[in-house]
Amino acid sequence: MGKNIEKSVLEVFQHLHTHAEISWEEVETTKYIKEKLEEAGCETITFPDHTGVIGKFGSFDKGLPVIGVRADMDALWQEVNGEFQPNHSCGHDAHMSMVLGVLWTLQQMPDIKDKVAIKFIYQPAEEEGSGALKMVEEKVVEDVDYLFGVHLRPKQEVDAGQAAPVIVHGATKTYEAVIKGEDAHGARPHLNDNAIEIGMQIVNMLGQIHMDPRVPHSAKMTKFQAGAKSSNIIPGNAAFSLDLRAQSNEVMELLVKKVDGILESVRNLYDIDIDVTNYHGVPAAETSEEATSFMRTAITDVLGEENVVGPLLTPGGDDFHFYTVKKPELKATMLGLGCNLGPGLHHPNMTFDKDALQTGVDILTKAILNVYGDA
Repeated sequence: MGKNIEKSVLEVFQHLHTHAEISWEEVETTKYIKEKLEEAGCETITFPDHTGVIGKFGSFDKGLPVIGVRADMDALWQEVNGEFQPNHSCGHDAHMSMVLGVLWTLQQMPDIKDKVAIKFIYQPAEEEGSGALKMVEEKVVEDVDYLFGVHLRPKQEVDAGQAAPVIVHGATKTYEAVIKGEDAHGARPHLNDNAIEIGMQIVNMLGQIHMDPRVPHSAKMTKFQAGAKSSNIIPGNAAFSLDLRAQSNEVMELLVKKVDGILESVRNLYDIDIDVTNYHGVPAAETSEEATSFMRTAITDVLGEENVVGPLLTPGGDDFHFYTVKKPELKATMLGLGCNLGPGLHHPNMTFDKDALQTGVDILTKAILNVYGDA
């Protein structure tokens, strides 16, 4: 698959990397991708009230299986070299670039439009865990039979030159909450409940959660803010966040019940309000062996059987799995691409081997052709 495509994919990556936009603000990214899709012969669909764009390529009136190829669009908001900014440290710029490369590769094949029916799904707000749900709400995958995704993997998980045909993400939940009390003078600790001590109580109780150790899981406090400039005031108010992880949806359901029980116990113990102001998460992977088989064959064809690894179990989450939870008959898998990525995903200075972009293009293209019997 040609050098011109490889060069174009890298150019797109460099553009997207330097023009990063955070969740639900991917306005210029949507315009840019829409233009690229239309230049390559796609019919495009955009949305009046949110970002994201769909490119339809091929023949959708011939009874062919419809394949969706999903690319996440949003960047993280994080501090990079002392300055807060949108930053593609999770590889979404690479994912978008590879999916365009797949389109360009197919475009070069004679009469391919009569033999395929593909939706290129450029989805916003993966980092918030809400973009896939919006796409489901917009009926984007209503006619889709197979769904493929891709994610760069850290070198600690997958070596460069290797790939996994399925990523088995875990479930995630995030609580954002506030403790509502009254401040007191530092000399009169009997007149209020110290919000810091309440936070410590929650942390201690989270550490006492015991569940089946054969299923990876965790619950921990990831943010706690209390007090201000005056050190002689005992704070009665605080804001905190909890991060929950579980490798299965069933264990996550039980973990949530235990955390909810802890918060209720602390409320009763201190007779204080603890309000959960935001509560969100993504489900654990529900994948298809059939889709995984197509991807495994594609990796074998491109990299050789010795470079197929996995299934790749990871405690990280991805809202990709809302598609299969909301449409169980959808046959889906996500390619885990080794690319010498370091120091790690979400590190502000994350880098990876750009040669892997073309490898991802080749594997995804081959997986699509496998579904259509090599078209």
